[in-house]
Amino acid sequence: MKTIVFVVAAVLAAVSTVPAAPIARIAAPPSLLQHVDWQTPEELPRRLRNHCAYDSESGRPYCSDHCGFNYKVYACSRHSFGCCRLGFGYCDWNGLLRCHP
Repeated sequence: MKTIVFVVAAVLAAVSTVPAAPIARIAAPPSLLQHVDWQTPEELPRRLRNHCAYDSESGRPYCSDHCGFNYKVYACSRHSFGCCRLGFGYCDWNGLLRCHP
């Protein structure tokens, strides 16, 4: 029994000392990738670039496009865009706009 415990401990010690592999970078054109949590006004279509301001907490620029105070417009794809509260919207991996409370 002591031999089994020793072997298991040795295997766990050997596995924990192996360095992790580096993260592979995705080689895709910038036009195919969407920012998940923030878009600058330059990344938005021209028709949505109005009522722009700076976020007081992060200092980053954003545009509201008639969404109202404390809202930001997101453009995830040609078919998925809209308004979410500032800091609560994001584009998912399918290119759809999501707003979480």
